[in-house]
Amino acid sequence: MAAAVAVMAVGSTLVVQGLSSQAAAPKDFTGQGSGQTPVKTEQGKTTLTVKEGLRLSDILKQLSTATRKPVEEFRRAAKDGRALGLPAYAKGRLEGFAFPSTYEVSPTSSPDEILAAMVTRFNRAAEDHDLVDGAKRAGRTPLEILTVAGIVQSEALNKRDMPKIARVIYNRLNHTPEMKLELDSTVLYGMGKYGIRASNEDLKSRSRYNTYARPGLPPGPICNPGGDAIEAALKPAAGPWPFFVRTDPKRGITKFADSESEFAKLVEEFNENRRTG
Repeated sequence: MAAAVAVMAVGSTLVVQGLSSQAAAPKDFTGQGSGQTPVKTEQGKTTLTVKEGLRLSDILKQLSTATRKPVEEFRRAAKDGRALGLPAYAKGRLEGFAFPSTYEVSPTSSPDEILAAMVTRFNRAAEDHDLVDGAKRAGRTPLEILTVAGIVQSEALNKRDMPKIARVIYNRLNHTPEMKLELDSTVLYGMGKYGIRASNEDLKSRSRYNTYARPGLPPGPICNPGGDAIEAALKPAAGPWPFFVRTDPKRGITKFADSESEFAKLVEEFNENRRTG
């Protein structure tokens, strides 16, 4: 049975109310969290912003810090997908379904109520973007679309590049014979590491998220994407590119290539920027 929880919109903030938090929603929103520092309201509630692209493990730590509840309580709650109201296609895993937004929680809100509210917000976003039917039209499952969205969210340096990055992913998946995705972001996720580039040793990983070694998509999302990334995964840009390189991450520049020779030049550009940066 899903946790009994209501998610009420107050401005751009979602107020979490469950069985253990029955206080009325405040009339006015008094502040926003930065994604790192929670904000206390006059009602004693905590407002925090969960940013797009965070891994579930990091979200659970953030929620623990904000609420002063043990992170293990959040980890236990995260394992009960049915109680959280996850859609069947999530296959019981919360990663990818803890929707990024601004939430206001009361001191009595339990971990399962807070996580259930995030799933409720995801379900609304899925309806807004027509995820299930859109996936069917694309010949993909909703989980595959969300997996692409997670990669797009992790790889994109800005919103405008998201549809083009999604196109690169599909071009590689649809290539005959199929090209491996070869994405460092999935490799690092599978190893519980962070960074821009996977090492040569990392690429030997036997993880199911090693897209250098395994064809096709990884088994699930590698982060929790926002609406823009979901939209990009459903509606990729038109283009021939099978390659992209974040040539200048500091300046937010990503470039796209439709040949291996052009791709090699972009890699050289990235290496040069890294040396001189």
